Amino acid sequence: MKQYQGRTAVITGAASGFGLEVARLAAQRGMNLVLCDVQADAMARLEAEFGAHPLLLRQVDVAKADQMEALAEAVKARFGAPHFVFNNAGVGSGGLIWENSLSDWEWVLGVNLMGVVHGVRLFTPMMLAAAEADPSWEGHIVNTASMAGMLNPPNMGVYNVSKHAVVSLSETLYQDLTLVTDQIRCSVLCPYFVPTGISQSHRNRTPDHPMDKPSKSQLVSQAMTDKAVNAGKITAADVAALVFQAMDESRFYVFSHPQVLGGVQTRLEDVMQQRNPTDPFADKPALREQLVAALRKS
Repeated sequence: MKQYQGRTAVITGAASGFGLEVARLAAQRGMNLVLCDVQADAMARLEAEFGAHPLLLRQVDVAKADQMEALAEAVKARFGAPHFVFNNAGVGSGGLIWENSLSDWEWVLGVNLMGVVHGVRLFTPMMLAAAEADPSWEGHIVNTASMAGMLNPPNMGVYNVSKHAVVSLSETLYQDLTLVTDQIRCSVLCPYFVPTGISQSHRNRTPDHPMDKPSKSQLVSQAMTDKAVNAGKITAADVAALVFQAMDESRFYVFSHPQVLGGVQTRLEDVMQQRNPTDPFADKPALREQLVAALRKS
């Protein structure tokens, strides 16, 4: 997908992080912008920055089917079928997997997984109809997963589950699209630790999914994630550029830190050799000792 001028981009989680930076690049390329975020106070900021462009703003909780359905109808009425859909909204969560509450599971899976599901189920048919009507029409769907969708770091269970599901959904979407069209592509974005607001995403936790008093493991996870994210050298703007490069090259996998793929290879070798999962801290024993000490400390 190399033509952007005058085409339409739908971006969820557009108020910060990857979503905001992708919106900026889309604006630079002359695209119509559909920007969505759950934060009410973000609408004025997005209007101020992007108001000079053809723009549709919506406060949307991507986990809510009715809100996403209303969004899809609004996009169709204003711009027609979108050419670029960036299912990006996401939240973070940590802690030992048995300590996550039902509310944690419903919130994280609702945003991270069902948000992508809604984006795919609502916009893909619209894009396929546009492609069928015009042989020159082209589109691209990008789903934000994580390296946690390729690996299974401990003390991050709910988040890992949600992101593995997004990788699976995206790989299946890729294969399904090849069966029916050559005009629509898709990619999956798997960032590692990048300074964005995701480590503080509990600020956007909705009232229907209240947060319980955090457990010790959740507090430990929060502290370690904050440290890792804030230490990241690759920026959200760098990742946004990788997204557009992947679309230009019709490339499916988008990795912000390809050097981490060694861990993915080890995991797949564990599977192929039917051996127990390799210690993820094998090359960083001090980090494992720190985590064990923090979790076992009375």
